[in-house]
Amino acid sequence: MVLFVNACVRANQSRTLRLANILLKQLNEPFTELVLSDIDFQPVNYSYLQTRDLLLSESDYDQPMFELARQFAEADTIVIAAPYWDLSFPAMLKQYFEQINAIGITFKYTEEGYPIGLCKAKKMYYVTTAGGMFFPEEYGFGYIRALAEKFYGIKDCIMFKAVGLDIDGADEEQILLECEKQICESI
Repeated sequence: MVLFVNACVRANQSRTLRLANILLKQLNEPFTELVLSDIDFQPVNYSYLQTRDLLLSESDYDQPMFELARQFAEADTIVIAAPYWDLSFPAMLKQYFEQINAIGITFKYTEEGYPIGLCKAKKMYYVTTAGGMFFPEEYGFGYIRALAEKFYGIKDCIMFKAVGLDIDGADEEQILLECEKQICESI
């Protein structure tokens, strides 16, 4: 099963979503779409952490608060669509990762304290767009790749990006078409 994590805010006008849909079509597999803007994330505060930590210490992974973590851990392939905003991605994607970081479900620790991934997926795709050309990867994709590789055990992380879309005189459609071509040739 492909899990499509949709962190796009402009549903009908999203350039990132347009590219993600091309990728999903190329994968040609059934997928489950998780629209993050439809989720009312529980804040990760002291009360949340107390409840989560107690349930995890008891290996009570069937609780509703772990539904997103279980879904992520069971996916065969992950596709994330997130526009590049303010040197990163929309906050709801960070909230999502706070919810799925669950010891015993998506990862565990070695005796030395290093994480070992428990996720089934071998591949993660990250689709993004940016209005300008300033696109330091370490803040957006780099963060996601580090979680995937170091915590979840997903070693093959691929990014597709279209940048410079909002620069005066840019041919937005051509830039998107070039990224679509890259996606089609890579899958």
